[in-house]
Amino acid sequence: MNNIDFKNSILLAPMEGITDFPFRIMCKKFGADVVYTEFVNVEGLVRNNQKTHNKMFFTDEERPFGIQIYGGNKCSMENAAKIVEKLNPDLIDINCGCWVKNVVGNGSGAGLLKDLIKMEAIISSTVKSVKIPVTVKTRLGWDENSINILEVAKLVENAGAKALTIHCRTRSQGHNGDADYSFISKVKESVKIPIIVNGNIFSQEKAIEVFKTTNCDGVMIARGAIGNPWIFRSIKNYFATKTFLPPPSLKEKIDIMLNHLQLEIEYKGEKRGVIEFRKYYNGYLKNFSNIAQVRAKLMLYISANEIFECIENYFNNTILLEVENLSPLSKLS
Repeated sequence: MNNIDFKNSILLAPMEGITDFPFRIMCKKFGADVVYTEFVNVEGLVRNNQKTHNKMFFTDEERPFGIQIYGGNKCSMENAAKIVEKLNPDLIDINCGCWVKNVVGNGSGAGLLKDLIKMEAIISSTVKSVKIPVTVKTRLGWDENSINILEVAKLVENAGAKALTIHCRTRSQGHNGDADYSFISKVKESVKIPIIVNGNIFSQEKAIEVFKTTNCDGVMIARGAIGNPWIFRSIKNYFATKTFLPPPSLKEKIDIMLNHLQLEIEYKGEKRGVIEFRKYYNGYLKNFSNIAQVRAKLMLYISANEIFECIENYFNNTILLEVENLSPLSKLS
């Protein structure tokens, strides 16, 4: 499908408020095979809402690239898919798995799991409305009493979708509880389209375990990539060497974080870039010693220079006292 090979692929999940252009570039740099937009509301697209259209910006260096859309109206989905196709992404992904109340309440996202006739009609009509590949992302079922992923997988394939990503939790779980991968091997036996596994994959070790135990074609990393974009590199290294990479050094983590911040500033402007980057600090600075007060300061700064100076002082005054053979951190220009 458009030169996308999902075998042993590592994908970055579409995440609202997270998978903007700078974050996708960081993950692509570290080896993500396919990256996606944030969730794109089809009603906003067909009504020509500029903020919604802005979510679809991408560059060729991100390819293979997918735009994920969601909606509960067949006509809107068809028209939105045609708008998306004009931007020439590599694929369109239909969100049938978002669990949040305001999405499912409109009969979209995971709400479609309660109406499979409607789900099939939306997928089928969307597939027929465009020439580029259409894929689907969904969950195991609405709740533990209505797990219907085998039926859904066959429905998705019959409707013409080219791949299926399964978040291995139910809608009622949200992000809570353990992901249940036990259904994946059965799904693989029942359909021929590629199956991608999502949910609770926070480490290279977990990703490899999922590959080995489910026979899936690919894994999709979501929250496990936040503040940890090198997870893609680590997983790919295992495929090449059959060994697990050690985590990056503390200096490398800081350098990666500041490079990511710099991308945010270049794309959004200094003030907005600095403010919107705050959500990444917990991930990047996890397990750093004596970091709580520093992180609290970073959450207040609106100047890039303040951030660079704060991080450099922390590195020189704390890290260099604990770790030998590390050169001082250079400010990014």
